[in-house]
Amino acid sequence: MAFGWIDEQASARRRAGLVRTLRPRPADSPLLDLASNDYLGLARHPEITEAAAEAARRWGGGATGSRLVTGTTELHGELERELADFCGFEAALVFSSGYAANLAAVTALAPHGSLIVSDAGNHASLIDGCRLARGTTQVVAHADPEAVRKALATGGGVPAVAVSDTVFSVDGDAAPLASLAAACRAFGAGLVVDDAHGLGVLGDGGRGAPYAAGLAGDPDVVVTVTLSKSLGSQGGAVLGPAKVIDHLVNAARTFIFDTGLAPAATGAALAALRLLRREPERAARAREVARELHTRLTASGHEAVRPDAAVVSVRAPSPDQAVRWAADCRAAGLAVGCFRPPSVPDGVSRLRLTARADLTREQIDRAVGIIGDTRP
Repeated sequence: MAFGWIDEQASARRRAGLVRTLRPRPADSPLLDLASNDYLGLARHPEITEAAAEAARRWGGGATGSRLVTGTTELHGELERELADFCGFEAALVFSSGYAANLAAVTALAPHGSLIVSDAGNHASLIDGCRLARGTTQVVAHADPEAVRKALATGGGVPAVAVSDTVFSVDGDAAPLASLAAACRAFGAGLVVDDAHGLGVLGDGGRGAPYAAGLAGDPDVVVTVTLSKSLGSQGGAVLGPAKVIDHLVNAARTFIFDTGLAPAATGAALAALRLLRREPERAARAREVARELHTRLTASGHEAVRPDAAVVSVRAPSPDQAVRWAADCRAAGLAVGCFRPPSVPDGVSRLRLTARADLTREQIDRAVGIIGDTRP
């Protein structure tokens, strides 16, 4: 029977307790949100939502085509120029999602015969980019520049690129970017990093982890970002040297064959970027909230990982208990993320908390209290 194997896989997931379900949220959820990636609290900011509405009224509900046909508006150009300038890079290219941006960067910059060195903790989009690229991939130990150096040494002079998140989404730990860049330069390799969880949080005024590491604008560094986290919108972008961006326009399949980012999302991201320029303290506040959550939780006996950005990870005893803990938090009015195998590479289940710049002291108190009261 066609697709009969799906029933077998569904049964296996149920037995393992790994069934995923969609949970639509209402427009005005009563839950205290520590589960989303809205790090700066901009997704519902009136300035951002009005910019989205105005862009839709002016440019239409959709981009109407691929970026190379009718899908590039003047708004896309404005966002690309201002994003590149803000983050310190020569040029930028906007995509319909951060996932598409990562696929584009990795596949287009790893031609046939090349070597890709990929961190074991990388996001799924980078992993998929490595799988789709025509180069050979070596996966190395997490956040280990010496392992990257050893892998590059095996390349034999072929074009090479190292690929890493800047801030890893599971534990919120930051990659040693300066050391990774040094390892790449020793072998003439490029460095491609995903700053999805760094933009808006790290660096001067939220300019990102590469900016903080002194790598912004370097000719051998390419950065991908998402517009759906700190900027409260949707979409993604690749930042780097102009020649790299020109290459992506001509070679990246997720750019050439995908419909452009909708005007509403483009306008919202542009407005959020401009707001962040005016209010750079939002980035520091997100980091401050993360540190406070970590301090309060560890003082209460929880095993929480020290955050390098705005993600706070709290270890759970088992996958089942992590799921139940997250559900109990929700029942008490707090939304938290729940990571468990196979989504976590080390097999350790966690609650994942988002530190938002707009959280009040009362909300932090409430969140810490609920997590403690519902602890397995």
